[in-house]
Amino acid sequence: MHWPVRWKVVRRSLRESVVFLAIGLLAAAGVYAVSITIRPFLDGVETKAHAAPPGSGALPAGGNLVSSIRGEPRTFNRYADQTSAVETITFLLHSRLVRVNRKTMEIEPMLAEGWTASKDNLAYTIRLRRGVRFSDGAPFASADVVFAFRAIYRKDKTGAYESPIADSMQVAGKPLDVKALDENTVQIRFPSAYGPGMRILDNLPIYPRHLLEQSLNDGTFDAAWGVSTPPAKMAGLGPFVLKEYQAGQRLVFDRNPRYWRKDAAGRPLPYLDRITIEILADQNAELLRLQSGQLDCIQSEVRPEDYKALKEAATKGKIRLYDLGTGLDADALWFNLRADAPIARGRRPWLQNVELRRAIAESVDRTRFTNTVFFGAGVPTFGPVSPGNRIWFDPQVPTPKFDRASAARRLASIGLTKKNAEGILLDSAGAPVQFTLLTQKGNTALERGAAALREQLRAIGVVMDVVPLQVGTLGGRLESGDLEAAYYRFLTSDVDPAASMDLWRSSGGFHVWNPRQAKPATEWEGLLDDLIARQVSTVDPAQRKRLFGQVQRIFAEHIPILYFAAPRVYVATSARVLNATPVLLRPVVLWSADTLAMQAAPRSNR
Repeated sequence: MHWPVRWKVVRRSLRESVVFLAIGLLAAAGVYAVSITIRPFLDGVETKAHAAPPGSGALPAGGNLVSSIRGEPRTFNRYADQTSAVETITFLLHSRLVRVNRKTMEIEPMLAEGWTASKDNLAYTIRLRRGVRFSDGAPFASADVVFAFRAIYRKDKTGAYESPIADSMQVAGKPLDVKALDENTVQIRFPSAYGPGMRILDNLPIYPRHLLEQSLNDGTFDAAWGVSTPPAKMAGLGPFVLKEYQAGQRLVFDRNPRYWRKDAAGRPLPYLDRITIEILADQNAELLRLQSGQLDCIQSEVRPEDYKALKEAATKGKIRLYDLGTGLDADALWFNLRADAPIARGRRPWLQNVELRRAIAESVDRTRFTNTVFFGAGVPTFGPVSPGNRIWFDPQVPTPKFDRASAARRLASIGLTKKNAEGILLDSAGAPVQFTLLTQKGNTALERGAAALREQLRAIGVVMDVVPLQVGTLGGRLESGDLEAAYYRFLTSDVDPAASMDLWRSSGGFHVWNPRQAKPATEWEGLLDDLIARQVSTVDPAQRKRLFGQVQRIFAEHIPILYFAAPRVYVATSARVLNATPVLLRPVVLWSADTLAMQAAPRSNR
């Protein structure tokens, strides 16, 4: 998972039965409309697939696509940061051994040309593509893969992993063992059985050992590739190179002439000469630029309030509008449940009590919430798995009913019965039942959602003060634990729950209500740890679904995170953009930047 500013859905492959289950369910859900063939990963059988996109001989080469992001990058080093800004940049600058195709949700070979699995499925021998070079001309070899794993598994003085990627690159809480067999072959051994298999490697972009090994050796790796690094000092294996960064304004990426990938007709990728990403915190400004032709696509899905205007532009042929159905990501509310939280247990113990969360869950009219926040273009949501995730969503998980009388009884059970003259509940010390909620400034859906929740909680006598913060400041507060409660959105990057181990596990860095626990703080979190470990260690699809259903039930009982609605997702691009394959996962368009193309046409107001 990652902050929008890695559910890395949060984000590997199974045997034949799992592959075809996923394909069948996705097809039934209308997630994609193409026919695909996947060779299963069978014991001792080599798996090799064609990495090239469909033949695209008619697509024009050249052109400059202009997109946007809302948050300033804090670094260019994905191994040290998990915000969506650096995630988007990583899609442009770097490549992985394999990737999850965000359209089909199946894995595709990238830097890995092929692989064989051992009979016990614990070891994978991976053949690397030959002749691949980094953008600075240095050859790519197995030593770079070994270095990448060494870098993400680095530890601080306390023995904790420093990289935000480390959590998602472990199996049963243990790292993978990686060694180079020769210059073009690596072997990756799993510490125990892992159902998603090679899919885990989608989490790891491969970085150049020749540029970064020294910083890793001398303990300065986290500072490497900061935003002040000259672009010429960085290199990658992706389709573009960073040409220019103007803080607060834009990033400019030029075509990487050494990029290794070609289309099915043998034409070198990427098609585009340049991608410019404008930094636009204001979503209204973002919309105006898209409508006027100054932007070709935007960072994320269309806001509900912008749909009508963009639909009109689409009927005039200026915009292409894509309806992707129910989204995977719902805005989330959680309380700080850490033992060292800034809310003193002895002063306001009710703030960390599960009955408060259950009362909130029952006091919010989700249909009204959906209509207010998403203008009806969404569905009520109750847990971390959206109905849009057709493979893993369990409709049998119990959900709270809208019942404010029941909510009041729950609050009374923790001593919150007395009210002042204004109808605000008072705690045992006579203080108002009041807390502060942090959210993102400028994100209109989050701002509307926070306002709607504030109003509905006021109806049960609870005061919620909303503090909107700029995305960078908010990210820092969330990661440091300096909060009482937060309302934010996690971004899914794969539908498989195994990719979100950093969310499910009590030791995970993205276990946001109480992260990085040395041991489970509660009995139910210990049970969650056990269930999710068993879920990812089996290759039987029915068993995986059953176990994950139990995970969702425990989540529903203890509600460490509250969810209220998932939006219907629309994605817009200018009519000039060709070969786009928008997806529910961010970056919604730039995830496949190397296959995008542009019609030759003048751009407005440039």
